[in-house]
Amino acid sequence: MSTHHTRSVVVGVDGSDSALQAVRWAASEAVRRNRPLRLVAAVPWMTYQPIGMPPGGKEYDRQLMVKRAHEFLDAAAIEASAAEATAEVDREVAGGEAVPALAREAEDAELLVLGSRGHGGFAGLLLGSVGVSMAAQAACPVVIVREGGPHDEQDAPVVVGVDGPPGGDAALAFAFDEASRLGAPLVAMHAWSDAALDPFLVPYLDWTAIEADEHRTLAQRLSGWTAKYPEVEVRRQVIRDGAAGALTRLSEGACLVVVGSRGRGGVTGLLLGSVSQAVLHHAACPVAVVRAEPKVAE
Repeated sequence: MSTHHTRSVVVGVDGSDSALQAVRWAASEAVRRNRPLRLVAAVPWMTYQPIGMPPGGKEYDRQLMVKRAHEFLDAAAIEASAAEATAEVDREVAGGEAVPALAREAEDAELLVLGSRGHGGFAGLLLGSVGVSMAAQAACPVVIVREGGPHDEQDAPVVVGVDGPPGGDAALAFAFDEASRLGAPLVAMHAWSDAALDPFLVPYLDWTAIEADEHRTLAQRLSGWTAKYPEVEVRRQVIRDGAAGALTRLSEGACLVVVGSRGRGGVTGLLLGSVSQAVLHHAACPVAVVRAEPKVAE
């Protein structure tokens, strides 16, 4: 039975070990969310041979690719069932290149999950191409599962980066919800740096007062969420450093890092901020990229 019109946890499958690791992570997530798991393999073209004509040329190549895609999906379904026997699994061979095919899937998905590396040819899911493209443009949150997977320690936290001004509430909402589902603590990290300050002023600044102000900023950003999720243990961290480096270091002991799709210094047209890109490439655990909710016209 197809679950295409049900909000599913969707996984891009290309036969790579990285994609299978993403499938295992996504199967557990689908069960936690009580959602079906949808496995999707993209085939670059879907032309069909005329009736009665023998296969050959591009049509023969297409048939081989479709056959391989089904084999990849079969192997992924086995991995999903091994990870979570109760997971409801749906499979689809989607026509088109990986990015547009997965973008279509993301429109109705609860979550899109990708491996950090894929095969470089057929429906490749190479981080830096498909992975980064989907993190920037997908209509739903995107999780990139790094090689090595999440840390399984019982106290491994969910880590979220918190900007100063409001605007990252979608990432905060996802992080608190995920920590609640996992029964994990939440590390809310607010990074600040003196790199952008006038060097002539630096010796005269009251760093104790500045740090206290940053702590107040973080507390204000979290106050509504801690009230909504009282069961989540929140560990606040204010770090005098760049956000990308701080989040990457925190990822070494985390089960998930959550970032927004754009940062404070976002440029119009730049869909994925520099911090998010850096974390995607260097984090030691899965990374969730959550786009801000679209603005509603007044």
